[in-house]
Amino acid sequence: MTSVTDTPTDGAPEGAAVRVRFAPSPTGMFHVGGARSALFNWAVAKQQGGTFVLRIEDTDASRNQPEWVDGILSAMEALGIRQEDPAFEGPYFQSENAGIQKDAAQRLFAEGKAYYCDCTREALIARTGNQQTGYDGFCRGRGLEYAEGRALRFRTPDEGETQVVDLIRGNPTFPNANLEDFVIARGNGSPVFLLANVVDDIDENITLVMRAEEHLPNTPKQQLLWEALGKTPPQWAHMPVIVNEKRQKLSKRRDKVALEDYLAEGILPDAMVNYLMLLGWAPGNDEEILPFDELVRRFRVEDINSSSAFFDIKKLTAFNGEYIRALSVEDFAAACTPWLQAPAAPWTPEQFDQQVFDAVAPLAHSRVALLSEITDNVDFLFLDAPLVDEDSWNKAMKAGAAELLADVREALAAEESWTAEPLKDIVTVVGEKHGMKLGKAQAPVRVAVTGRRIGLPLFESLEVLGKERTLERVDAALARLGAGAGAGAGAGAGSDAAGVPAVAE
Repeated sequence: MTSVTDTPTDGAPEGAAVRVRFAPSPTGMFHVGGARSALFNWAVAKQQGGTFVLRIEDTDASRNQPEWVDGILSAMEALGIRQEDPAFEGPYFQSENAGIQKDAAQRLFAEGKAYYCDCTREALIARTGNQQTGYDGFCRGRGLEYAEGRALRFRTPDEGETQVVDLIRGNPTFPNANLEDFVIARGNGSPVFLLANVVDDIDENITLVMRAEEHLPNTPKQQLLWEALGKTPPQWAHMPVIVNEKRQKLSKRRDKVALEDYLAEGILPDAMVNYLMLLGWAPGNDEEILPFDELVRRFRVEDINSSSAFFDIKKLTAFNGEYIRALSVEDFAAACTPWLQAPAAPWTPEQFDQQVFDAVAPLAHSRVALLSEITDNVDFLFLDAPLVDEDSWNKAMKAGAAELLADVREALAAEESWTAEPLKDIVTVVGEKHGMKLGKAQAPVRVAVTGRRIGLPLFESLEVLGKERTLERVDAALARLGAGAGAGAGAGAGSDAAGVPAVAE
């Protein structure tokens, strides 16, 4: 790689392949906004046969933790941004560039483009009488040399303006008079973010800086630094901020923003990638559900919207449901495995039966929008007694429910062909006897057997659960309703004194 202290050039050679970068700080979970930035940059690199550089900005030792770097890499891997891909380069670490960053600062000082300043904030306020004013240039002509505690300031041009050519936002212009002589190195000699960022981009031959719009105010300063170091600035593209339903910028203190959290609740990586690619950009033709390769083919930085992008969790969940339904049943069952085998699952490993799950997987496949929902959909199959949702119980077990359940129980006990169709016919006929259509008649049966009013198709579920366990659960519900004295053999193991555990979800 080149160094900024080499002979100045005019930037990347004409026609050179694009080089983009993603430069996160390892200070926490992987923010969905960072994931969107990474994907947009990755799309550009893949589309144009260029290079995606991962740079870890790790100079804030008080906040950085090594495990966060591993988290960044694993999160990017989940998004399909893989280190083994030829388009991937890095990771590089900003801290490893400290030497050339300091060299760049000294070069700017030696060339008269920067000067040392020993002004304190208190002294500035005393001179100007204004706590809000920017630096007044007091040390510009004092000729100070380096000493501990003296900051190095960039000598911003006195007149004129700096125009930033932004592929998303047009050509925002910044009067130089408003930029002040900003600090580029601290009193201990260490470069600040503005300079370190520019030096690293030059060192890594970055040709396009595509990042969040919050960095736009820094851009004219960084462009001046590029030019002062004898380099042609890169292209700029500042992506729109991502907001919540109240149109507030997503905040980790207020909103669910960690990519890992969404994956942990069962958002498929491909669905997340597809959704994130549409935050601020659209592929056209009103199409949204598209494979990444097609999104890459259509992607244009210039078509990114400058307005804020709404992170709609409901839409993301709907996307995920579409991606789940696109899986084969076998792949869906495999994708559910982490939740089925999780320590937090309500059943023990001994209670879980893979064959039973495989039997109902086709039923669940079309009904879950998050993979984590699989647990509540199938727990009744593996527990000794269902976990009863009290709201479901109260809504289903109204007047007449006990009488209906008793009649259903009697008819089920006499049924020899334990398959979905005859079971459905039984509940239909009993329901008509009690003046109920099937939709109402099956509600008490469903809650008695599964613990919930909503779930997998009832009669297919009864078929898999089996006759004996179904009758046990109906008996337990009748006992809880006070109508079970002659209704059967009693509740299954693990129920409360009334026969059904009164445990809400």
